[in-house]
Amino acid sequence: MDKDLKSKTLIEIQSIIAGFGGKGYLAKYIYSFIHQHNTNDINLITTLPKEFRAKLSNDGFYISNLKIVEKLSDPDGTVKYLFETADGQQIESVLLDENGRKTICVSTQVGCRLGCRFCATGYLKFARNLTAGEIADQVITISADSGCKINNIVYMGMGEPLDNYENTIKAVRILADPAGKNIGIRRQTISTVGLPDGIKKLANENIYPRLAVSLHAPDDELRTQIVPVANKYPLYELLAAMKHYNQKTDRRITIEYCMMEGVNDDPDLARKLIQLLRGLHASVNLIEYNPHPGANFKPADRDRIKMFKDILMQAGIETIIRFRRGTSIKAACGQLGADRIKKAKI
Repeated sequence: MDKDLKSKTLIEIQSIIAGFGGKGYLAKYIYSFIHQHNTNDINLITTLPKEFRAKLSNDGFYISNLKIVEKLSDPDGTVKYLFETADGQQIESVLLDENGRKTICVSTQVGCRLGCRFCATGYLKFARNLTAGEIADQVITISADSGCKINNIVYMGMGEPLDNYENTIKAVRILADPAGKNIGIRRQTISTVGLPDGIKKLANENIYPRLAVSLHAPDDELRTQIVPVANKYPLYELLAAMKHYNQKTDRRITIEYCMMEGVNDDPDLARKLIQLLRGLHASVNLIEYNPHPGANFKPADRDRIKMFKDILMQAGIETIIRFRRGTSIKAACGQLGADRIKKAKI
């Protein structure tokens, strides 16, 4: 049994407290100290009776704590955090400032199994899944360190969230709880490279965070060159899962499309994308490719990206462009972990 209190929902902490014969309100003390006051030591939860704190500690309960190893800032206001876990693993998270709205991009795994060719994290060896507490702690620690009120969370950092499904969903619940960070479900976005089973499972939850799907190509032939997992999950299967999600949740899906010069930026591909998305309640984010040492792709020309957008918009598909941010510190989309890549591999 994991005894990290940071990985527990409020209901789970209430159950633990009841097991020790304590009153239910003590659970809220613990939860608020951890998630609102960034407390990482049971003995510092001073609203708990001293003997009760001793009971928890003696039974092996503890509060995990990510260590900030490095913090880098970009002139555009983006801040990247390098964290170290208790077992010495390293992960990165990013604090974004979008016209005063603060968004944290969190990681869900140490490394990644899926190896997307444009993504730096994909070139790092997968080590392990993060716990729910380690995922939530990125938000808790950055919020405390920056002094910012966090408006949004995007699960778009290192790793594939739906490959660490249970811990990711648990982190969503923990961070949404009004007794803690109180970051609403609709202000949390899970981004997946496209795991159909995970998308269908998410559709059957009783909470519906926003869903973003990394597509990057409108046909299987091209997509498999960019996203190797597409060899296992062809587009027809992914589309079926997304339509199921639309029907079950009545929520729109965001399609992410990373624009790479000479790879997937041709106007004809925009027209194919329009056909592919017919019948799907979705919008599109066109993401300017962010170079890193692991891959030899180049960003698509900005005029070409705008042309791609215009074609989609004329077909009635809501489309926005995400231009590069945080590139000087390798904090942009697809760059996390790039500092640990020695040279280009393709």
